[in-house]
Amino acid sequence: MKTKIIQISAGKGPLECAFVVAKVLKIFLKELITNKVEYTILHKENGLQNGTVQSVSIQLKGNHLADFLTNWLGTIQWIGISTFRKLHKRKNWFIGCFEIQDSSTIQINENEIQFQAIRSSGAGGQHVNKVSSAIRAKHTTGLQVLVMDSRSQHQNKKIAIKRLQEKVINFNVDQAKEQLKNQWENHQKLERGNPIRVFTGSDFKQIKKSKSFKNKRNQLKNDLRKQLE
Repeated sequence: MKTKIIQISAGKGPLECAFVVAKVLKIFLKELITNKVEYTILHKENGLQNGTVQSVSIQLKGNHLADFLTNWLGTIQWIGISTFRKLHKRKNWFIGCFEIQDSSTIQINENEIQFQAIRSSGAGGQHVNKVSSAIRAKHTTGLQVLVMDSRSQHQNKKIAIKRLQEKVINFNVDQAKEQLKNQWENHQKLERGNPIRVFTGSDFKQIKKSKSFKNKRNQLKNDLRKQLE
């Protein structure tokens, strides 16, 4: 499974753009579920009004993420009347969906874990103190766990691996959150041209872009004609 982090942002846009982010986020999450993509919301900054989101960052995990994101990464347009300013003439609002490069993710490998058998402590009588059934598992990153749930050393080792994996995952998420707190570059580079997706109306119905090369072909003919004159 691949892992990616994406950010949906209103950029420096007005309140209406934060409204669009909130609506698009619901559609995006619904498509993730339909495509069986696991997700974790790492950071969400709410807008100034209820029901608005200024920015949201999501960690995705699944197969064929690149294909899925092909239809999402880029500028997203909504054509509609502002719910906050009814008399506002503007009807085109833009937000952005970006991929964030995360270099801090740690992948755990059992070969990178050091195991140490130690004597258990606590309740259990003399048997607990005599048998080295507890397991200390330490990852090369320095993260470690101590497990003494069972009298079986083998069982404690299995539990230790699972808990260490969970600890590494939580470490990854915390690192990503810290990185995203300072992630404002995407707010600066939102472009309005050539949106990857276009939604319209209060129900956010998607407008499918029709692929037509007629205008481009005519432009090329005109340019060639001018060169021959």
